[in-house]
Amino acid sequence: MEALTITSVPEIFISCKKEVHYSRELILPQPALVRVMSGEVRVAAADRQYNFYEGDTVLFPRNQLGRMSKLPLDGKPCIAVSIVFRRDVLHRFYTANPVEPPVFQTAGLMEFGEHPLLESLFNSLTPYFKLADALPPDLAAFKMEEAVRVLRAINKNVDQLLGWFEEPGKIDLMDFMERNFMFNLPAARFGYLTGRSLTTFKRDFKKAFNNTPEKWLTKKRLELAHYLISEQKRKPSDVYFEVGFENLSHFSFAFKKQFGYNPTATPV
Repeated sequence: MEALTITSVPEIFISCKKEVHYSRELILPQPALVRVMSGEVRVAAADRQYNFYEGDTVLFPRNQLGRMSKLPLDGKPCIAVSIVFRRDVLHRFYTANPVEPPVFQTAGLMEFGEHPLLESLFNSLTPYFKLADALPPDLAAFKMEEAVRVLRAINKNVDQLLGWFEEPGKIDLMDFMERNFMFNLPAARFGYLTGRSLTTFKRDFKKAFNNTPEKWLTKKRLELAHYLISEQKRKPSDVYFEVGFENLSHFSFAFKKQFGYNPTATPV
């Protein structure tokens, strides 16, 4: 399994995952439209899990915090086509096509079922994936704008997601961290998502939790792992990534240090 925060991604691409289970954490710097061509895509957010199958299309907002898993289904690999919208393309579009009333920030992703316009959009992209190089920037921008127009024709509410350009505002730190501690992000990124500089984040964190982010996060993740292993009888190899650790060896070392026995052992 793989854990990373995405800061730079191809703009239009196709992915094919044949592994039994492929997972990663990601925060997209810009909104992304993902079409599942085969297999299954699962997205675990702080409050719920989403499952998407062949023919489903989902629009992710920028800074969406979650964990994505891609799994084969019915003997087919997980194949998905993605369009990551460039900020300059969106800004240019909404400058030329202002929204009335002005957009407000909306949280969460948007789901789309089968639709002829979406079918046409993604079918038109298929030939480009045979190219050896990435799409030229001007052609990629053209397809992005086409995607915006298609989505707006299907659901005008996409403006609240695609047309929002503000940075995250300052929010309740304790509530956010309690809901999102299992996501493996650096302190600076947690700070950004809560509307704070790194310095302010660490200062406010100390005030809220009377601890450093690093120590608090480790303790919370280990407590969750302990519950999943002891109460739900989950395997350590299945939970370490889910609770926010990058690799099994680091997780096992931290677990033993915290509880006095290996996660594979049953305490007496």
